[in-house]
Amino acid sequence: MDDADLHRRSDIASPLLTWFRHEARDLPWRRPGFPAWGTLVSEIMLQQTQVARVVPRLQAWLTRWPTPADLAASPPADAVRAWDRLGYPRRALALHAAATAIAERHGNVVPRDVDDLLALPGVGDYTARAVAVFAYGDRHPVVDVNVRRVLVRAVLGQGEPGPAKAKQDLPLMESVLPEDRDDAAATNAAVMELGALVCVARAPACDGCPIADRCAWRLAGYPDHDGPRAPRQSRFAGSDRQVRGLIMAELRASEVPVTQDEIALVWPDAEQRDRALASLLRDGLAEGDDAEGYRLPRG
Repeated sequence: MDDADLHRRSDIASPLLTWFRHEARDLPWRRPGFPAWGTLVSEIMLQQTQVARVVPRLQAWLTRWPTPADLAASPPADAVRAWDRLGYPRRALALHAAATAIAERHGNVVPRDVDDLLALPGVGDYTARAVAVFAYGDRHPVVDVNVRRVLVRAVLGQGEPGPAKAKQDLPLMESVLPEDRDDAAATNAAVMELGALVCVARAPACDGCPIADRCAWRLAGYPDHDGPRAPRQSRFAGSDRQVRGLIMAELRASEVPVTQDEIALVWPDAEQRDRALASLLRDGLAEGDDAEGYRLPRG
Protein backbone atom coordinates (compact mmCIF):
# COMPACT_ATOMS: atom_id res chain seq x y z
CA MET A 1 0.00 0.00 0.00
CA ASP A 2 1.53 3.33 -1.06
CA ASP A 3 1.43 6.67 0.77
CA ALA A 4 -1.59 7.84 -1.23
CA ASP A 5 -3.55 4.76 -0.14
CA LEU A 6 -2.60 5.30 3.48
CA HIS A 7 -3.63 8.95 3.34
CA ARG A 8 -6.93 8.13 1.66
CA ARG A 9 -7.72 5.47 4.26
CA SER A 10 -6.89 7.70 7.22
CA ASP A 11 -8.91 10.61 5.85
CA ILE A 12 -12.22 8.85 5.17
CA ALA A 13 -13.67 9.66 8.59
CA SER A 14 -13.57 13.47 8.35
CA PRO A 15 -15.85 13.93 5.30
CA LEU A 16 -18.08 11.10 6.49
CA LEU A 17 -18.65 12.77 9.85
CA THR A 18 -19.52 16.09 8.19
CA TRP A 19 -21.98 14.33 5.88
CA PHE A 20 -23.48 12.24 8.68
CA ARG A 21 -24.19 15.24 10.90
CA HIS A 22 -26.31 16.73 8.13
CA GLU A 23 -27.82 13.64 6.47
CA ALA A 24 -28.30 11.02 9.18
CA ARG A 25 -31.80 9.66 9.51
CA ASP A 26 -33.67 10.52 12.70
CA LEU A 27 -33.91 7.05 14.24
CA PRO A 28 -34.96 6.31 17.83
CA TRP A 29 -31.70 4.61 18.79
CA ARG A 30 -29.71 7.67 17.71
CA ARG A 31 -31.53 10.10 19.97
CA PRO A 32 -29.93 11.40 23.20
CA GLY A 33 -30.91 9.41 26.26
CA PHE A 34 -31.99 6.31 24.37
CA PRO A 35 -31.42 3.42 26.84
CA ALA A 36 -28.86 0.67 26.38
CA TRP A 37 -31.69 -1.86 26.65
CA GLY A 38 -33.37 -0.16 23.71
CA THR A 39 -30.12 -0.33 21.75
CA LEU A 40 -29.83 -4.06 22.38
CA VAL A 41 -33.45 -4.65 21.36
CA SER A 42 -33.06 -2.52 18.23
CA GLU A 43 -29.87 -4.28 17.14
CA ILE A 44 -31.47 -7.71 17.44
CA MET A 45 -34.61 -6.54 15.64
CA LEU A 46 -32.55 -4.99 12.84
CA GLN A 47 -30.84 -8.28 11.97
CA GLN A 48 -32.10 -9.06 8.45
CA THR A 49 -35.10 -6.73 8.89
CA GLN A 50 -35.67 -3.31 7.33
CA VAL A 51 -35.51 -0.19 9.49
CA ALA A 52 -39.03 0.91 8.52
CA ARG A 53 -40.47 -2.34 9.88
CA VAL A 54 -38.43 -2.23 13.07
CA VAL A 55 -39.21 1.31 14.30
CA PRO A 56 -42.90 0.84 15.21
CA ARG A 57 -42.31 -2.64 16.66
CA LEU A 58 -39.37 -1.34 18.74
CA GLN A 59 -41.42 1.50 20.16
CA ALA A 60 -44.27 -0.85 21.10
CA TRP A 61 -41.81 -3.31 22.62
CA LEU A 62 -40.10 -0.72 24.83
CA THR A 63 -43.43 0.68 25.95
CA ARG A 64 -44.51 -2.77 27.09
CA TRP A 65 -41.12 -3.90 28.41
CA PRO A 66 -39.04 -0.81 29.30
CA THR A 67 -36.37 -2.86 31.11
CA PRO A 68 -34.93 -6.36 30.75
CA ALA A 69 -36.61 -7.46 33.98
CA ASP A 70 -40.00 -6.48 32.59
CA LEU A 71 -39.52 -8.79 29.62
CA ALA A 72 -38.02 -11.55 31.75
CA ALA A 73 -41.17 -11.50 33.92
CA SER A 74 -43.34 -12.30 30.90
CA PRO A 75 -43.57 -15.79 29.38
CA PRO A 76 -41.59 -16.42 26.20
CA ALA A 77 -44.86 -16.75 24.28
CA ASP A 78 -45.56 -13.06 24.88
CA ALA A 79 -42.21 -12.14 23.33
CA VAL A 80 -42.84 -14.33 20.29
CA ARG A 81 -46.36 -12.94 19.86
CA ALA A 82 -45.12 -9.33 20.16
CA TRP A 83 -42.41 -10.08 17.60
CA ASP A 84 -45.30 -10.38 15.16
CA ARG A 85 -44.07 -10.40 11.52
CA LEU A 86 -40.49 -9.21 11.95
CA GLY A 87 -39.24 -12.59 10.77
CA TYR A 88 -36.74 -15.05 12.24
CA PRO A 89 -38.76 -15.34 15.49
CA ARG A 90 -35.97 -17.24 17.23
CA ARG A 91 -34.59 -13.75 17.83
CA ALA A 92 -37.55 -13.11 20.15
CA LEU A 93 -36.68 -16.15 22.25
CA ALA A 94 -33.02 -15.15 22.31
CA LEU A 95 -33.94 -11.64 23.42
CA HIS A 96 -36.15 -13.04 26.18
CA ALA A 97 -33.27 -15.25 27.35
CA ALA A 98 -30.86 -12.31 27.20
CA ALA A 99 -33.27 -10.16 29.23
CA THR A 100 -33.47 -12.90 31.86
CA ALA A 101 -29.68 -13.11 32.06
CA ILE A 102 -29.34 -9.32 32.34
CA ALA A 103 -31.95 -9.16 35.10
CA GLU A 104 -30.41 -12.04 37.04
CA ARG A 105 -26.68 -11.52 36.50
CA HIS A 106 -26.26 -7.80 35.81
CA GLY A 107 -28.74 -6.08 38.11
CA ASN A 108 -31.14 -5.30 35.26
CA VAL A 109 -28.47 -3.19 33.50
CA VAL A 110 -27.26 -4.09 30.01
CA PRO A 111 -23.53 -4.79 30.42
CA ARG A 112 -20.96 -2.55 28.77
CA ASP A 113 -18.04 -4.94 28.38
CA VAL A 114 -17.95 -6.74 25.02
CA ASP A 115 -17.11 -10.09 26.64
CA ASP A 116 -20.04 -9.74 29.06
CA LEU A 117 -22.31 -8.90 26.15
CA LEU A 118 -21.06 -11.89 24.17
CA ALA A 119 -21.97 -14.12 27.12
CA LEU A 120 -25.63 -13.17 26.75
CA PRO A 121 -27.85 -15.65 24.87
CA GLY A 122 -28.25 -14.77 21.21
CA VAL A 123 -25.66 -11.96 21.22
CA GLY A 124 -22.90 -12.32 18.63
CA ASP A 125 -19.80 -10.30 17.90
CA TYR A 126 -21.53 -7.64 15.81
CA THR A 127 -24.34 -7.03 18.33
CA ALA A 128 -21.96 -6.95 21.30
CA ARG A 129 -19.75 -4.35 19.66
CA ALA A 130 -22.73 -2.33 18.43
CA VAL A 131 -24.17 -2.08 21.96
CA ALA A 132 -20.79 -1.15 23.46
CA VAL A 133 -20.31 1.56 20.83
CA PHE A 134 -23.80 2.97 20.26
CA ALA A 135 -25.15 2.66 23.80
CA TYR A 136 -21.98 3.40 25.78
CA GLY A 137 -19.76 5.28 23.35
CA ASP A 138 -16.80 2.92 23.65
CA ARG A 139 -14.26 2.73 20.85
CA HIS A 140 -14.58 -0.50 18.86
CA PRO A 141 -14.90 -1.25 15.15
CA VAL A 142 -18.45 -2.31 14.25
CA VAL A 143 -18.88 -4.17 10.98
CA ASP A 144 -22.07 -5.21 9.22
CA VAL A 145 -22.72 -5.93 5.54
CA ASN A 146 -23.14 -2.23 4.71
CA VAL A 147 -19.87 -1.34 6.42
CA ARG A 148 -18.00 -4.11 4.63
CA ARG A 149 -19.28 -2.93 1.26
CA VAL A 150 -18.17 0.66 1.89
CA LEU A 151 -14.75 -0.36 3.16
CA VAL A 152 -13.85 -2.76 0.38
CA ARG A 153 -14.88 -0.18 -2.21
CA ALA A 154 -13.43 2.97 -0.66
CA VAL A 155 -10.27 1.45 0.82
CA LEU A 156 -9.52 -1.77 -1.07
CA GLY A 157 -10.88 -0.81 -4.48
CA GLN A 158 -13.12 -3.86 -4.84
CA GLY A 159 -16.69 -3.75 -6.09
CA GLU A 160 -18.17 -6.32 -3.68
CA PRO A 161 -17.21 -7.39 -0.16
CA GLY A 162 -17.33 -11.14 -0.71
CA PRO A 163 -17.77 -13.49 2.27
CA ALA A 164 -17.33 -12.01 5.74
CA LYS A 165 -13.83 -12.29 7.20
CA ALA A 166 -13.59 -11.00 10.75
CA LYS A 167 -9.78 -11.09 10.71
CA GLN A 168 -9.82 -8.67 7.78
CA ASP A 169 -13.02 -6.71 8.35
CA LEU A 170 -12.47 -5.59 11.95
CA PRO A 171 -8.87 -4.37 11.47
CA LEU A 172 -9.95 -2.57 8.30
CA MET A 173 -12.71 -0.71 10.14
CA GLU A 174 -10.35 -0.04 13.04
CA SER A 175 -7.93 1.59 10.60
CA VAL A 176 -10.43 4.31 9.62
CA LEU A 177 -11.67 5.15 13.12
CA PRO A 178 -10.56 8.43 14.71
CA GLU A 179 -8.88 8.19 18.10
CA ASP A 180 -11.55 10.32 19.77
CA ARG A 181 -14.24 8.03 21.22
CA ASP A 182 -17.21 10.17 20.21
CA ASP A 183 -15.89 10.61 16.69
CA ALA A 184 -15.13 6.90 16.46
CA ALA A 185 -18.69 5.97 17.45
CA ALA A 186 -20.09 8.48 14.98
CA THR A 187 -17.80 7.14 12.24
CA ASN A 188 -19.11 3.61 12.80
CA ALA A 189 -22.65 4.92 12.38
CA ALA A 190 -21.70 7.10 9.41
CA VAL A 191 -20.15 4.23 7.45
CA MET A 192 -23.26 2.12 8.10
CA GLU A 193 -25.49 4.96 6.97
CA LEU A 194 -23.47 5.49 3.82
CA GLY A 195 -23.74 1.81 2.95
CA ALA A 196 -27.48 1.78 3.62
CA LEU A 197 -28.37 4.95 1.70
CA VAL A 198 -25.63 5.79 -0.82
CA CYS A 199 -23.06 3.04 -1.34
CA VAL A 200 -25.74 0.42 -1.91
CA ALA A 201 -25.11 -2.98 -3.45
CA ARG A 202 -26.64 -2.12 -6.82
CA ALA A 203 -26.50 1.28 -8.52
CA PRO A 204 -24.53 3.16 -5.81
CA ALA A 205 -25.18 6.92 -5.85
CA CYS A 206 -21.53 7.89 -6.28
CA ASP A 207 -22.33 11.46 -7.37
CA GLY A 208 -23.79 12.12 -3.93
CA CYS A 209 -21.12 10.29 -1.95
CA PRO A 210 -19.07 12.42 0.48
CA ILE A 211 -15.96 10.28 -0.07
CA ALA A 212 -16.25 9.87 -3.85
CA ASP A 213 -13.02 11.81 -4.38
CA ARG A 214 -11.05 9.28 -2.32
CA CYS A 215 -12.87 6.03 -3.13
CA ALA A 216 -10.32 3.53 -4.43
CA TRP A 217 -12.95 1.66 -6.46
CA ARG A 218 -14.14 4.83 -8.21
CA LEU A 219 -10.60 6.07 -8.82
CA ALA A 220 -9.75 2.71 -10.40
CA GLY A 221 -12.63 3.00 -12.85
CA TYR A 222 -15.05 0.62 -11.06
CA PRO A 223 -13.29 -2.68 -11.87
CA ASP A 224 -15.52 -5.74 -11.93
CA HIS A 225 -15.42 -8.00 -8.91
CA ASP A 226 -13.52 -11.20 -9.72
CA GLY A 227 -13.28 -12.79 -6.28
CA PRO A 228 -15.67 -14.91 -4.22
CA ARG A 229 -19.11 -13.45 -3.66
CA ALA A 230 -21.09 -13.27 -0.44
CA PRO A 231 -23.80 -15.95 -0.26
CA ARG A 232 -27.24 -14.76 -1.29
CA GLN A 233 -30.33 -15.42 0.77
CA SER A 234 -32.43 -18.28 -0.55
CA ARG A 235 -35.79 -17.64 -2.19
CA PHE A 236 -38.59 -17.12 0.35
CA ALA A 237 -41.70 -18.03 -1.68
CA GLY A 238 -42.44 -21.72 -1.28
CA SER A 239 -39.58 -22.26 1.17
CA ASP A 240 -39.68 -23.92 4.57
CA ARG A 241 -39.21 -20.42 6.01
CA GLN A 242 -42.50 -19.34 4.48
CA VAL A 243 -44.30 -22.41 5.87
CA ARG A 244 -42.78 -21.81 9.30
CA GLY A 245 -44.06 -18.25 9.15
CA LEU A 246 -47.58 -19.38 8.26
CA ILE A 247 -47.65 -21.84 11.16
CA MET A 248 -46.28 -19.19 13.51
CA ALA A 249 -49.01 -16.79 12.42
CA GLU A 250 -51.61 -19.37 13.44
CA LEU A 251 -49.98 -19.91 16.83
CA ARG A 252 -49.63 -16.17 17.51
CA ALA A 253 -53.29 -15.56 16.69
CA SER A 254 -54.60 -18.14 19.13
CA GLU A 255 -54.71 -18.16 22.92
CA VAL A 256 -55.59 -21.87 22.94
CA PRO A 257 -53.74 -24.80 21.36
CA VAL A 258 -54.02 -24.99 17.58
CA THR A 259 -55.09 -28.40 16.35
CA GLN A 260 -53.21 -30.48 13.84
CA ASP A 261 -56.18 -30.17 11.48
CA GLU A 262 -56.01 -26.37 11.69
CA ILE A 263 -52.29 -26.40 10.97
CA ALA A 264 -52.92 -28.67 7.99
CA LEU A 265 -54.92 -25.86 6.36
CA VAL A 266 -52.00 -23.43 6.18
CA TRP A 267 -50.01 -25.34 3.53
CA PRO A 268 -50.98 -28.12 1.09
CA ASP A 269 -47.68 -30.04 1.05
CA ALA A 270 -47.92 -32.31 4.10
CA GLU A 271 -44.26 -33.35 4.05
CA GLN A 272 -43.01 -29.76 3.94
CA ARG A 273 -45.58 -28.67 6.51
CA ASP A 274 -44.54 -31.43 8.91
CA ARG A 275 -40.88 -30.57 8.39
CA ALA A 276 -41.54 -26.90 9.16
CA LEU A 277 -43.56 -27.75 12.28
CA ALA A 278 -40.85 -30.12 13.49
CA SER A 279 -38.25 -27.38 13.09
CA LEU A 280 -40.38 -24.96 15.14
CA LEU A 281 -40.65 -27.52 17.91
CA ARG A 282 -36.92 -28.15 17.74
CA ASP A 283 -36.16 -24.42 17.95
CA GLY A 284 -38.41 -23.96 20.98
CA LEU A 285 -40.78 -21.66 19.09
CA ALA A 286 -43.70 -24.06 19.50
CA GLU A 287 -44.68 -26.83 21.88
CA GLY A 288 -47.30 -29.56 21.97
CA ASP A 289 -48.29 -32.56 19.90
CA ASP A 290 -51.04 -33.77 17.59
CA ALA A 291 -53.17 -34.98 20.50
CA GLU A 292 -53.08 -31.78 22.59
CA GLY A 293 -52.50 -29.25 19.83
CA TYR A 294 -49.69 -26.74 19.38
CA ARG A 295 -49.01 -23.39 21.00
CA LEU A 296 -46.31 -20.83 21.59
CA PRO A 297 -43.77 -21.67 24.32
CA ARG A 298 -44.93 -21.03 27.85
CA GLY A 299 -41.45 -21.04 29.40
